[in-house]
Amino acid sequence: MKANEQTLQQVERVINKISQKFPACKEAEMLTDIHISVSQYTGDVLVFDDDSTEVTRCVVEQWIDCKDETFYDDVAQVFRTELQKMSSVAGCLGLLKPYSFVLEDDERNHVAELFVADDDTVIIGGDLMKGLNEDLDNFIEDLLKK
Repeated sequence: MKANEQTLQQVERVINKISQKFPACKEAEMLTDIHISVSQYTGDVLVFDDDSTEVTRCVVEQWIDCKDETFYDDVAQVFRTELQKMSSVAGCLGLLKPYSFVLEDDERNHVAELFVADDDTVIIGGDLMKGLNEDLDNFIEDLLKK
C-alpha cells in the first residue's frame, strides 16, 4: 500500500499535535515513550503517553478496512518517513531522553519501534536489535575456538 498525499498530511498533523503537547523545555516530562496505536479496520490512529493518557487521535481514511497483509509494515514505513522528515521536531520533545515512538496494533500490542531520540542520537528504523542473537552466537563461538 502506497500512502496517498492525504495520509501523509494526516500523519504529519499527528506528529505536530504530539510536539504541541510536549514542547521542548528545560524540565522534561517523566515520560519515555509515545505509543501510536493504529487500527486497520477503522483507520483510527490513537496516540498515548506512558500513562495511557490520550495525546491525540485522527482517522486515516486510506487505512479504513485495509486488508493488506503488510498493513503494519506499511504504516510503520509511513511513520518512519514522516518522523525522519520531521526529526527536528520529533527529536526535541519535552520528554525525558531517551524516548521513542512505538507503533502498536488496535489491541495495543507492540508492532515496531519507529523512532528513538537520545540527546545527540536519533535512531530511525526497524528492528533495532536485528541479528543480535546471531552476532552473539558468533562471538561466543569465536571465543571458544581460542
